Amino acid sequence: MTHEAPSAPPRRTRGIVLLGLAALALASGLFVLRRPLMMSAPRCAAGHWHGCYDTFNGVVLMTLVALPLAALVVWALAHRRQAVGLGSAWAWRKSLAEVGMVHGTVPFLWLTMMPGLAPGVAPRRVSLVPLRDLVTMGTGGIIGNLLVFAALGFFAPMRFAALASVPRILALGAGCSVLVEIAQYVLWLDRVSSVDDVLVNATGALLAGLASRRWWRTTAQAPSDRSRPAPAPVP
Repeated sequence: MTHEAPSAPPRRTRGIVLLGLAALALASGLFVLRRPLMMSAPRCAAGHWHGCYDTFNGVVLMTLVALPLAALVVWALAHRRQAVGLGSAWAWRKSLAEVGMVHGTVPFLWLTMMPGLAPGVAPRRVSLVPLRDLVTMGTGGIIGNLLVFAALGFFAPMRFAALASVPRILALGAGCSVLVEIAQYVLWLDRVSSVDDVLVNATGALLAGLASRRWWRTTAQAPSDRSRPAPAPVP
């Protein structure tokens, strides 16, 4: 008598489980942050710049509010790709990756470019000694810096096969972080341009990339859109 190995759960079931876990994580985060987020809600609802778009709570709140719009853009892009012949799974994966890395990165870039208390007045500050500023960041600062390019590190290798390797994800996070630190210095935003920010930002991108490794490896091994054979001409 032969015993067949139990079949692996269907992809749809795994997708539903992952989506449920993501929704649970998002709901838990909203529950923890509900009070600080609601402090900015009246200003944001009234369309006031001060108190909404120039505060951490306001930017995070508006990012969450924009999630349905981001989901709609994913749906539109995926259906457009399916209409031109791209497979359903790849159409949805590429669309989600494009919207995800933009929606998850732009708000954090906005926060990093917010000026300090005396922009253009306080002297420019640069810290090039590794790990010196790390001890003064605090838990919140470290978590925030890890998240700056986390979405980029997670989604970019899923969308671009050329980035689907650990060294390239690390270089992507570090390169983007260096550009941010240079911009902070050049624009005289009264912020410290620190090498520790680059180290933590790059680490966050790398960890997020490793979390999505299952999908970006598949992307790297899959044929590109251009490699698909052209349809035969109809006689």
